[in-house]
Amino acid sequence: MGLTTALALAYVGHEVVGVDLDEKKVAQLNEGKPPFHEPHAEAMLALVRDRLRFTTRYEEAIPQAEVVFLAVGTPSLPDGSPDLSQVREAAWAIGQHLGEGFTVVVNKSTVPVGSGNYVEALVRRAFQEAHGGELDGRLAVASNPEFLREGQALYDSFYPDRIVVGAEDRRALEVLRELYEPILEQSFAPPPFLPRPERMGAVPFVTTDLASAELIKYGANAFLALKISFINELARLAEKVGADIREVARGIGLDSRIGPRFLQAGLGWGGSCFPKDTAALLAMGREYGLSLSITEAARQVNSGQRELVVEKLLSELKTLKGRTIALLGLAFKPHTDDLRESPALALAELLLKRGAFVRAHDPVALPRAKREVALPLDYAGDPRTLLKGADAVVLATDWPEYRTWPWGELKGLLRIPLVVDGRNLLDGKALAALGYRYVGMGVPALGILEGVRV
Repeated sequence: MGLTTALALAYVGHEVVGVDLDEKKVAQLNEGKPPFHEPHAEAMLALVRDRLRFTTRYEEAIPQAEVVFLAVGTPSLPDGSPDLSQVREAAWAIGQHLGEGFTVVVNKSTVPVGSGNYVEALVRRAFQEAHGGELDGRLAVASNPEFLREGQALYDSFYPDRIVVGAEDRRALEVLRELYEPILEQSFAPPPFLPRPERMGAVPFVTTDLASAELIKYGANAFLALKISFINELARLAEKVGADIREVARGIGLDSRIGPRFLQAGLGWGGSCFPKDTAALLAMGREYGLSLSITEAARQVNSGQRELVVEKLLSELKTLKGRTIALLGLAFKPHTDDLRESPALALAELLLKRGAFVRAHDPVALPRAKREVALPLDYAGDPRTLLKGADAVVLATDWPEYRTWPWGELKGLLRIPLVVDGRNLLDGKALAALGYRYVGMGVPALGILEGVRV
């Protein structure tokens, strides 16, 4: 989120300095190499190199800054509440290095309600400690939550549904309105690899108080998580009654009050936002004596989707002990190498506990998985190595590449031609015609599985 924001603001004409304490990461970025996979990030770095640089030193960035974005991590603590230690450290450093002019400090990180006041207090205290005086009207704090999708983060930065800014100081709203004006008015020339959508109009600029802006971010993510969990719960019923959840979702989604997005049944949600933000929302509720039971239910349904895939495999194979399961996808979603809270890894852990061997493939995330994943997975860089001798294939991440694999040629490599499609991505009818047993999520199973031995 921090890098994407920096790239977008530099592209529309602002001078941007990115600060990170990781020297290796900063060196990579100054060489034009992003430290993670995000479509078009490297190309964008090349386009804006004259307006964007990176440093590990606050004193090289903060004193001259008119706007300072806090884009640090807020991982979950054991009780679900966000860890604000990085916010605290960054806010203190900002206060120590503030310059002479008026500065707007912006919470871009997802932080609980009240964090704007917390950040302002930290910045003021740090300034007093470092300089021995008061800021005297030279500081305003704002909340500017992000609504970016990993894998499409740059697209969402240039062509957002809305930009939300919360602040108590009118000057902060004016500064950020001017900062975002090229995006709000869509007056910039689009990057060659990110064309402007047809009929794209002016972007709504939503201004609120601090607390409302902070809650908007949590509310948006929680609602999207609820939609996914709802369709997954309905998919279980669809299987019982013989319905096809894809047709059900289409019929529901055509209602303009509901819409079709986030109604795809499957293995459930993961990543750095939905799990963390729903947990933080529950923790905020507990702090105020509230039980947010709908959000809690969404989390329970989501967790159960991994167990459901295990149950489907057991139903087909009768046992998982000693079986080799080929896992398609490790990233939590396609077009990223982010493994945080990945449903694929949660499923892999369940399979390993059942005594299965797990052989995994991912078009992008294998190098990161080999460095970061502690599970005893076998890794395969190509379809033939992955499927040779496998007892089942489980599609866990809906990378479009998996649709175009030569499934007819690959079938003979499998010990048992069973495909469990955890994302309803593949063409089940085509696979059944090739001799596979196809099992999806909330859809009728296709094909016959023969010769399974316990």
